[in-house]
Amino acid sequence: MRDETARRLSRLHAVLYRMTGGLVGRRLVGNDMLLLTTRGRRTGKIHTVPLLYLFDDDTPVVIASWGGRPSHPHWYQNLQADPRAIVQVRSERRLVRARTAEPAERDAWWPRVLAAYHKYRTYEANTDRIIPVVFLERETPRPDAVDDWRAAAG
Repeated sequence: MRDETARRLSRLHAVLYRMTGGLVGRRLVGNDMLLLTTRGRRTGKIHTVPLLYLFDDDTPVVIASWGGRPSHPHWYQNLQADPRAIVQVRSERRLVRARTAEPAERDAWWPRVLAAYHKYRTYEANTDRIIPVVFLERETPRPDAVDDWRAAAG
């Protein structure tokens, strides 16, 4: 799929998910989906993408595969510049801080990732980069930061 088509479908998915509180768009390829909202590393603009996720207790875990492309997805690059984000799981929104799994932690998680979605094996074979596993840990920021992010994320 071409990148522009993927971006348009991603935007539509995010709009439908947000409008319905996750009733539409919460499942894709047999897995649960969330919305991740980041701040652009260059523009400072807010960007939202739907992503497949797993859970580690109450912490969503997402995979920065971008279909096995040679570079990391933009949302992951944004999180590297500013790890603060908003996650929407169904109708619940929460502020999070992204943390990339350490090598041993990633190795322990990778079999779970492959079990959740078999195409990650193909993505991994198509790239020379290590595909990051990212934990979206709940954050309790200053009250004004919550308002700023909520306003920006809609």
